[in-house]
Amino acid sequence: MDALELIRRYEKGERDFSGINLSKAKLIGANLPGINLWGADLTGANLAKAKLWGANLSLANLAQANLTRANLSGANLQQANLRGTRLYYIKYYGANFIDCTYDTSTRFSRGFDPTLYNMRLFE
Repeated sequence: MDALELIRRYEKGERDFSGINLSKAKLIGANLPGINLWGADLTGANLAKAKLWGANLSLANLAQANLTRANLSGANLQQANLRGTRLYYIKYYGANFIDCTYDTSTRFSRGFDPTLYNMRLFE
Protein backbone atom coordinates (compact mmCIF):
# COMPACT_ATOMS: atom_id res chain seq x y z
CA MET A 1 0.00 0.00 0.00
CA ASP A 2 1.25 3.49 -0.75
CA ALA A 3 0.52 6.80 1.01
CA LEU A 4 -2.31 7.79 -1.36
CA GLU A 5 -4.09 4.47 -0.83
CA LEU A 6 -3.74 4.85 2.96
CA ILE A 7 -5.24 8.34 2.88
CA ARG A 8 -8.07 7.24 0.59
CA ARG A 9 -8.98 4.34 2.87
CA TYR A 10 -8.65 6.50 5.98
CA GLU A 11 -11.01 9.09 4.48
CA LYS A 12 -13.56 6.30 3.89
CA GLY A 13 -13.47 5.48 7.62
CA GLU A 14 -10.85 2.75 7.92
CA ARG A 15 -8.57 3.26 10.91
CA ASP A 16 -6.73 -0.02 11.47
CA PHE A 17 -3.52 -0.24 9.47
CA SER A 18 -1.61 -2.46 11.91
CA GLY A 19 1.65 -3.86 10.56
CA ILE A 20 1.47 -1.95 7.27
CA ASN A 21 4.65 -1.22 5.32
CA LEU A 22 4.88 2.50 4.60
CA SER A 23 8.64 2.82 4.52
CA LYS A 24 9.72 6.04 2.78
CA ALA A 25 6.08 7.14 2.40
CA LYS A 26 5.41 10.83 1.91
CA LEU A 27 2.65 11.77 4.35
CA ILE A 28 3.53 15.44 4.80
CA GLY A 29 0.67 17.25 6.52
CA ALA A 30 -1.54 14.13 6.49
CA ASN A 31 -4.63 14.40 8.68
CA LEU A 32 -4.75 10.99 10.40
CA PRO A 33 -5.98 11.43 14.00
CA GLY A 34 -6.78 8.18 15.77
CA ILE A 35 -5.13 5.98 13.14
CA ASN A 36 -3.85 2.59 14.27
CA LEU A 37 -0.33 2.03 12.96
CA TRP A 38 0.63 -0.56 15.58
CA GLY A 39 3.78 -2.36 14.44
CA ALA A 40 3.86 -0.47 11.13
CA ASP A 41 7.09 0.01 9.19
CA LEU A 42 7.48 3.75 8.70
CA THR A 43 11.25 3.67 8.18
CA GLY A 44 12.33 6.87 6.47
CA ALA A 45 8.74 8.13 6.12
CA ASN A 46 8.11 11.85 5.91
CA LEU A 47 5.38 12.71 8.43
CA ALA A 48 6.29 16.37 8.80
CA LYS A 49 3.29 18.42 9.98
CA ALA A 50 1.14 15.25 10.14
CA LYS A 51 -1.83 15.33 12.48
CA LEU A 52 -1.51 12.11 14.45
CA TRP A 53 -3.20 12.99 17.74
CA GLY A 54 -4.52 9.93 19.49
CA ALA A 55 -2.75 7.63 17.01
CA ASN A 56 -1.46 4.21 17.99
CA LEU A 57 2.18 4.03 16.90
CA SER A 58 3.25 1.48 19.47
CA LEU A 59 5.90 -0.96 18.22
CA ALA A 60 6.11 1.05 14.99
CA ASN A 61 9.46 1.37 13.24
CA LEU A 62 9.96 5.12 12.78
CA ALA A 63 13.72 4.89 12.25
CA GLN A 64 15.01 7.79 10.12
CA ALA A 65 11.46 9.21 9.85
CA ASN A 66 10.77 12.93 9.76
CA LEU A 67 8.17 13.98 12.34
CA THR A 68 9.10 17.68 12.35
CA ARG A 69 6.13 19.76 13.54
CA ALA A 70 3.88 16.67 13.75
CA ASN A 71 1.05 16.65 16.27
CA LEU A 72 1.47 13.56 18.45
CA SER A 73 -0.69 14.74 21.34
CA GLY A 74 -2.25 11.75 23.07
CA ALA A 75 -0.50 9.34 20.70
CA ASN A 76 0.80 5.99 21.92
CA LEU A 77 4.40 5.44 20.80
CA GLN A 78 5.22 2.80 23.41
CA GLN A 79 8.18 0.66 22.29
CA ALA A 80 8.46 2.48 18.95
CA ASN A 81 11.84 2.63 17.24
CA LEU A 82 12.88 6.29 17.03
CA ARG A 83 16.51 5.75 16.02
CA GLY A 84 17.60 8.56 13.75
CA THR A 85 14.13 10.13 13.80
CA ARG A 86 13.67 13.90 13.55
CA LEU A 87 11.31 15.13 16.26
CA TYR A 88 11.78 18.88 16.01
CA TYR A 89 8.93 21.11 17.28
CA ILE A 90 6.48 18.25 17.79
CA LYS A 91 3.32 18.61 19.84
CA TYR A 92 3.32 15.76 22.34
CA TYR A 93 1.00 16.65 25.22
CA GLY A 94 -0.18 13.38 26.75
CA ALA A 95 1.86 11.22 24.36
CA ASN A 96 3.21 7.89 25.62
CA PHE A 97 6.91 7.40 24.85
CA ILE A 98 7.54 4.60 27.37
CA ASP A 99 10.27 2.20 26.20
CA CYS A 100 10.79 3.95 22.86
CA THR A 101 14.31 3.45 21.63
CA TYR A 102 16.40 6.30 20.31
CA ASP A 103 20.06 6.77 19.50
CA THR A 104 22.59 9.56 19.24
CA SER A 105 21.34 10.44 15.75
CA THR A 106 17.75 11.02 16.95
CA ARG A 107 16.94 14.73 16.91
CA PHE A 108 14.68 16.30 19.53
CA SER A 109 13.48 19.85 20.04
CA ARG A 110 15.59 21.94 22.37
CA GLY A 111 14.69 21.16 25.97
CA PHE A 112 13.13 17.74 25.28
CA ASP A 113 14.66 15.21 27.63
CA PRO A 114 13.89 11.64 26.51
CA THR A 115 14.79 10.21 29.91
CA LEU A 116 11.86 12.10 31.46
CA TYR A 117 9.54 10.08 29.19
CA ASN A 118 11.12 6.70 30.02
CA MET A 119 12.70 6.36 26.60
CA ARG A 120 15.70 4.07 26.19
CA LEU A 121 18.99 5.02 24.55
CA PHE A 122 20.10 2.33 22.10
CA GLU A 123 23.87 2.16 21.89
